[in-house]
Amino acid sequence: MTQEDRKPKLKPIIEGAESLSLGISIVVAVLLGVGIGLGLKHLFEINWLLWVGVAIGIAAAILNIYKAYSKQYKAFEKLSKEDRYNYQKYLDDDDEDDKY
Repeated sequence: MTQEDRKPKLKPIIEGAESLSLGISIVVAVLLGVGIGLGLKHLFEINWLLWVGVAIGIAAAILNIYKAYSKQYKAFEKLSKEDRYNYQKYLDDDDEDDKY
């Protein structure tokens, strides 16, 4: 068995799914919710179950937005701690010069 055979086959698919743009993931979440709603509507023959699926899709889209925001916020916080991006340090240094 070679190294290529041991490599997980789903890993490239998962990495590709993670790199989808936020807009596409929102549309896919809503469409999946609509699909779930249509399936429930036809399965149980209750019309309002379509709207339950739409609500699930919208909730999933909002969750995708929140996850993307959290990921970007953590990256921003990490960058803000680096010296070359820490502008507050330079502002504090300028204030001390004005006192004399």
